[in-house]
Amino acid sequence: MQVINYPPESAWPELMQRPAGNDTALLEQVSGILAQIKLKGDAAVREYSLRFDGYAADSLELDFEEINSSCREVDPKLKEAIHQAKRNIEAFHQAQVQAPVSLEVQAGVKCWQKAQPIDKVGLYIPGGTAPLFSTVLMLAVPAQLAGCGEIVLCSPPGKEGKIHPAILYTAHLCGIRRIFKIGGVQAIGAMAYGTETVPQVYKIFGPGNRYVTAAKQLVSLGDTAIDMPAGPSEVLVMADQTAIPAFVTADLLSQAEHGSDSQVILLTSSAALAEAVQKEIQTQCAALPRATIAWKALENSKIILLKDREEMLRFSNAYAPEHLIISTKDYRRLADRVTNAGSVFLGNYSPESAGDYASGTNHTLPTRAYARAYSGLNLDSFKKKISFQEISREGLQALGPTIEIMAENEELLAHKRAVSIRLKQD
Repeated sequence: MQVINYPPESAWPELMQRPAGNDTALLEQVSGILAQIKLKGDAAVREYSLRFDGYAADSLELDFEEINSSCREVDPKLKEAIHQAKRNIEAFHQAQVQAPVSLEVQAGVKCWQKAQPIDKVGLYIPGGTAPLFSTVLMLAVPAQLAGCGEIVLCSPPGKEGKIHPAILYTAHLCGIRRIFKIGGVQAIGAMAYGTETVPQVYKIFGPGNRYVTAAKQLVSLGDTAIDMPAGPSEVLVMADQTAIPAFVTADLLSQAEHGSDSQVILLTSSAALAEAVQKEIQTQCAALPRATIAWKALENSKIILLKDREEMLRFSNAYAPEHLIISTKDYRRLADRVTNAGSVFLGNYSPESAGDYASGTNHTLPTRAYARAYSGLNLDSFKKKISFQEISREGLQALGPTIEIMAENEELLAHKRAVSIRLKQD
């Protein structure tokens, strides 16, 4: 990791840059694949699955027996862990249900709002470098709680044509019945446009690599809504002299092992901690099965020494990390002043991996500074809000002149007439 000592604030924007790729070439390639899927449907899906995943299934959709057989392969201890995580995720997301809004804003003018589940949603579950069965919980649990009518799940198969058993077990546990052996751009295209086999959905959820992210962004331009423009994983740790170096290092590496394009940042006011973490990285990273990936990610990563906690907070709010860990003496006071972050972890005993798996919060979060404007996934992500109004004759008589003068000044006279014609009615 690169170490930067006490950079002036004018240098911060450059330090906040995420790893860059050739987005123009990427978007052109992804756009071409999507166009073929839109044109050829299942045939194009099979062609690209063979090219990118090394397998093209005769039947893209799994049948009950294949799902049931895979479920039997899952270790009972893992099943128990998945059940506990599901209970916590259900509890936290169920608590997000909001009371209906209904109000008579003035005499004779009633307004109310109804939350309506999205009818058809698509869930994308990565399964390439790691089988993210935890993501099934994060997407399927709120989708079911919201009451979405049709839920479609796509996940890439291995070369032998199988989706990881833990992904299938978790999906089955969450009540997902339509599961497809499709990954990458072709999965996003199939759900966005619909094919002979895969139903078209109204909104697509789920993380993925640069290609999946680009595909989601492209289909969102005119075909299908998406949850957020999420990209490679990232974490920022704010730590002072009270932090435990081994814990900080473990948190940094837990994100670095996600992918070579991940980014991890340590902000600290303690030179001793910075030095200790550098030593810990050498020891801990060498012991990881995914060490090669983690080392590559660390090339994009930084340890930044700042003067105090105030500077760390300003830097973090400007960077807007996907995951923010605050390991400082006064972490609660600092947490109250966090304005931009996907999810926040407080104190020495709140590892980021708790949120990834089982604490109850959602791990589908905005990256690349989108936390400045986007929320992480939540129950409302699977709903839409419909507003209603009912105005009585007396209510329109009181409110009508206001509408008329506003419409007239915007030079929209048909708008004005829609009110005036009613006011003149005997």
